[in-house]
Amino acid sequence: MKRLPFFISVLFLAVLLACQPKEKALPRVAIAGLAIESSTFSPAQSDITAFRARRGDEIFSYYPFLQEDAPDRQRAEYFPTLRGHAIPGGIVTREAYETLIQETLDSLKKHLPYDGLFFDIHGAMSVVGLNDPEGDMITRIREVVGPETLISTSMDLHGNVSKRLAHLSDMITCYRMAPHEDAMESKQRTLENLLDRLENGKGKPLYKAWIPVPILLPGEKTSTRIEPGKSLYAKVDPLTKQEGVIDAAIWIGYAWADEPRNQGVVMAYGDDKEAVAKAAEELAQSFWDVRKQFEFVAPVASLDECLDKAIAFEGQPFMISDMGDNPTAGGAGDVTWTLTEIMKRKEFQNENGPSLIYASIPGPELVAKALEVGVGGRVDEVVGAMVDNRFAPPLRIKGTVKAIKEGDQDAINEVVVQVGSVQVIVTQKRKPYHYEKDFTELGLNPRKTDIVVVKIGYLVPELFDMRADWLMALTPGGVDQDLERLGYKHINRPMFPLDPDMETPDLKARFIPLADEK
Repeated sequence: MKRLPFFISVLFLAVLLACQPKEKALPRVAIAGLAIESSTFSPAQSDITAFRARRGDEIFSYYPFLQEDAPDRQRAEYFPTLRGHAIPGGIVTREAYETLIQETLDSLKKHLPYDGLFFDIHGAMSVVGLNDPEGDMITRIREVVGPETLISTSMDLHGNVSKRLAHLSDMITCYRMAPHEDAMESKQRTLENLLDRLENGKGKPLYKAWIPVPILLPGEKTSTRIEPGKSLYAKVDPLTKQEGVIDAAIWIGYAWADEPRNQGVVMAYGDDKEAVAKAAEELAQSFWDVRKQFEFVAPVASLDECLDKAIAFEGQPFMISDMGDNPTAGGAGDVTWTLTEIMKRKEFQNENGPSLIYASIPGPELVAKALEVGVGGRVDEVVGAMVDNRFAPPLRIKGTVKAIKEGDQDAINEVVVQVGSVQVIVTQKRKPYHYEKDFTELGLNPRKTDIVVVKIGYLVPELFDMRADWLMALTPGGVDQDLERLGYKHINRPMFPLDPDMETPDLKARFIPLADEK
């Protein structure tokens, strides 16, 4: 009998422990995505070497909000698969696409099931033989993770949203700034929207409104630095604060690919059908209403006009954007037309002429020769036009090697060759120049140079802040700003501004079925 109180105590303790609330398991969230902007008007192709692929835990290092001590890192158990990113370029080879997507699918299969997936893409990838690569990608991902997994999709505002991508994404959003100073902020919002719905148990938003807006404009005309883009995108955030709306977005679309999905799109999603429709329709109508107000973000002129003004300008540096072959928009990056025209100008044929930096032109043979002769040596080799020779042939450079930067396993070799008063940056393979350190690491001082010519469209923030003045040159290439002469065959028509007198389109909300509905 004496053992009975002990037995009762043990039983009471066991019941008490059983009644304690169990700690809720963290949601299981996968991470995947491929990002590239691909021009179908360039003869270039992007193979697998064009992609910087991060795998597994290496993916965390890319996202500041997923560092080990970051709050969002503690909110889920993450399963990073593959996140590939490439600088814009030509159409992606089918082999490269299939290799990367198959690796992603194989990695996803290892840790099923998932509560959610953070799908981080650009939205303007073109692939040989596919009209809608991102739609194909998410379809194949859905076949692995199933219809119940919540997928939250992050995109560039220059991406394209097909109906298929909208259908199979439970939540979807894009940047609100161009240049994309809010890129990481947008990606974090995409993930946190997903985590919030998993934590509060509400799951998939009940309504998704999708509105195609038949406008196709280059990013150089739709920057949010100036009107009307600035005010248009300022309307997005207040609408997301309304009851029943989770997020909304405006996609400008990508102008240099000839596919049916390439056009402007507006989307909104949430749990209140009327509020979601109203938000989407307000943004779509606002976008359409200002279509004729979009202008280049900076004055544009022919290359000769740009050089004339730059030479006469007092101040440093005068920036010139070589827009037609802009590798950050999908150009091949090796068109020699602009550099050829610069070299013809008498003003630059003497060392005492106006100082000019040209950034940049690929020339692996010249780079190899420069490495051989060293700084101070002479080189005489051709550069450029290995991929895109439609506008000018390879250019012979005869000059003095002024600087050499040897790359490590993740970087390329770069050299500076002086010809007259021009310092040409020649690279092992194409490379955009965005930051002051890109120049200073080569011993160049852009702030003390009369003219700096960069293969770019609108200036990225650091170059923009550096400029004393700036013109955008209407030069030829795979991302020609003259859309009329590109020769579209597959986009939906009518399309503004190609069809300036088109009738007002239907801008009513189309409700897209949830991912687990047909």
